[in-house]
Amino acid sequence: MLIIGSGLAGLSFALKAAQSARVAVITKNELKETNTWYAQGGIAGVMDLNHDSFEKHIQDTLVAGAGLCDTNAVSKMVYKAPKLIQELVDYGVGFTRKGDQLDLGKEGGHSENRIVHAADATGREVENVLAKRVKNHPNIDVFEYFFAMELLTEHHLGKKVKYLPEIHCFGVYALNCKEGIVETFLAKKTVLATGGIGEVYAHTTNPSIATGDGIAMAYRAKAYIQHMEFVQFHPTTLQIPEADSYLITEALRGFGAILRNSSGHAFMKDYDKRGELAPRDIVARAIDDQLKKRGDKAVFLDASSLESSVLLEHFPNIAKECAKYGLDITKDYIPVVPAAHYLCGGIRVDEFGQSSIKHLYGIGETACTGVHGANRLASNSLLEALHYADTAVSHALKQFDNLDFETRIPDWNVEGTFNNKEWILVSHNREELQQVMWDYVGIVRSDMRLERALRRQTLLYNEVEEFYHRTSLTPELLELRNLISIAYLIIQAAMARKESCGLHYNVDYETYGRPSLSDI
Repeated sequence: MLIIGSGLAGLSFALKAAQSARVAVITKNELKETNTWYAQGGIAGVMDLNHDSFEKHIQDTLVAGAGLCDTNAVSKMVYKAPKLIQELVDYGVGFTRKGDQLDLGKEGGHSENRIVHAADATGREVENVLAKRVKNHPNIDVFEYFFAMELLTEHHLGKKVKYLPEIHCFGVYALNCKEGIVETFLAKKTVLATGGIGEVYAHTTNPSIATGDGIAMAYRAKAYIQHMEFVQFHPTTLQIPEADSYLITEALRGFGAILRNSSGHAFMKDYDKRGELAPRDIVARAIDDQLKKRGDKAVFLDASSLESSVLLEHFPNIAKECAKYGLDITKDYIPVVPAAHYLCGGIRVDEFGQSSIKHLYGIGETACTGVHGANRLASNSLLEALHYADTAVSHALKQFDNLDFETRIPDWNVEGTFNNKEWILVSHNREELQQVMWDYVGIVRSDMRLERALRRQTLLYNEVEEFYHRTSLTPELLELRNLISIAYLIIQAAMARKESCGLHYNVDYETYGRPSLSDI
């Protein structure tokens, strides 16, 4: 089996698949450089049935999803959460405890305390533990600095596929980033777990590797893509240029911190009775509205009323990061603004993580499972990654030994390409694309803004495609090409949805209409 991506979804799949099959993990950077590594908040799960229930977690997820969640998918995930969290505990993940019980936090959209966490660096703890196990597993081969760039299908065998369901995946072409050569990886089952798309925007909580590679590859191979218009903007990132959109976890608001404008007014109750614990789309739009109305560059997160010692115990990393810029979170207001954070859409998959291309799976943020609908409930992302990795492994192994294996894929053709030193064009085009998406396809949209964004994206697409086909490949060029595809998918999906719903807010359609599919 071939797994592309090394976050929680990919590593969890790899460890389980390796119990019965040989596994290869490809990652374009070092193993730990993933969106998972930067996840602060935690994993949602009903761990205390005396004060919580599965039904409440399901309902909270459906409410956040604004009517577009797959109820069956949500239910299966929620009921499996305690088992999946216990598996991580058994692996050795050191979650924060209160006595002999797991400490359960609360975040926006949740009706009860149910967030299992490792202080304010849950992703780092989980990634460390799983990465160590993967690297030491005898049945797993890890290929760091290999950039998966193209899915292998009938197209590479010279066949013309008349019907989309006839497409099969046989593996990938991947650029060996250190050697500068393209290598072929063949596999009976291929799993895309490449994470998110945050780098398509000028401001994001995501690391620079979040360029939507898996979604872009699947789209070019003609897989079905869904709900790309639903991009979640995290309401609170540190508004200090040098901080690079450092995320201030929602758990801090769940702990009691208050959002205030530059006049000191606690404004969230003006927008939603749930105040700071309203779903992220509402909080992000409220902040955006405050900034535009008042002409301010930031709003402020105020945790000064909370007990200092407890605050520092629960959020040591945030305290440390803010201290770099002279901020004491126990006393000072923290300047914050929204930034692109999470994609609720992606490669459309079924209940087993299967895409519309045979033998190709999508898990984690790369996939659109129906769990998140139009807006992800806080801390459901890591849970979804665990659930679909578990489900996809079981499904893939059932038919693994009986598959015929294609071996006639030709080597990558480098004829007609040459080295080009004009890489300034790549960096400039990336920055231009990010600014276009931020200005026109961000938290608040309109038909006119979307049309303008599409025109700009089309120009960039034509320029970069010409560059791609005549020059030697680099990771920077591959990322730019993927980002341009992602931008197109987001814009087209946003233009297709003639309503405001969840994370997609179009001022020309301010009332919620009947939910509609926006497949591309």
